[in-house]
Amino acid sequence: MPNTLLSIQIIPRTPNGESVIPYVDRAIEIIDQSGVPYRVGPLETTMEGELEELLAIVKQINDEMVKMGCDSVLAQVKIYHHVHGTSISELTKKYD
Repeated sequence: MPNTLLSIQIIPRTPNGESVIPYVDRAIEIIDQSGVPYRVGPLETTMEGELEELLAIVKQINDEMVKMGCDSVLAQVKIYHHVHGTSISELTKKYD
């Protein structure tokens, strides 16, 4: 069982002040392509996996925003780590 949940919200400074939505969509695409379980929420996306793997995805997202022309990226990250394992469904089952 994975031992970490990591939620990320990115707020990139877009090159010409355009909407951030295409940039956020690209970040979610990176998460999807990683193969980790995830859930998109209205303000952030939560992933589950091993801590090192999830942090590498955060770095990949940041690197991609820079490649897309953003000169700065604010990323708000929340991490829940449990040595015996955790999952999105475990923490949200009473609400699903």
